Amino acid sequence: MHLTIHQSISIQFIKVGSISNSSVLQIGSTGSIQSQADIYNTGGYTEPAEPAEPIGESAIIRLQKPET
Repeated sequence: MHLTIHQSISIQFIKVGSISNSSVLQIGSTGSIQSQADIYNTGGYTEPAEPAEPIGESAIIRLQKPET
């Protein structure tokens, strides 16, 4: 299938709170989106961090299967 899309996009203001590793910010149309993951050691660390200790009580929330 071949589609030709003509569009005009005018953005006056856009505020993005955060973009994480699996986020997609798309403005307009695209034929395909390919994933990309980049990891940078911006702190110059040479060894792994100490294991994290939990703070307070942790809660486990069990999700139920949706009814069909």
